[in-house]
Amino acid sequence: MTGSAGYSEQVSDLITRSAGVGEIIFGLCLFVFYKNKHLVILNILALIGLLLAVVAMQPQLLIEAFNPVTTNLPLIGLSVIWLKEIKLLNNRYL
Repeated sequence: MTGSAGYSEQVSDLITRSAGVGEIIFGLCLFVFYKNKHLVILNILALIGLLLAVVAMQPQLLIEAFNPVTTNLPLIGLSVIWLKEIKLLNNRYL
């Protein structure tokens, strides 16, 4: 997607690698701080943002196999369930 945004091949590669490292770090943070509701909310917002970026920049990807809709929407749904579980855990210990 970065290549279609007009970036050179080198800049596009740097952005893609940086995004990958960022995703790994964010995933580790979610794994370690899984009870932090703000991190889960950030996850939901990021997934929505990524989906909207695809809609705006390359909508043809939405009809391909393993498209952002079939990957992001289930993760958003699981994150909403995760938020409810965090709330239940917090209410249990009050």
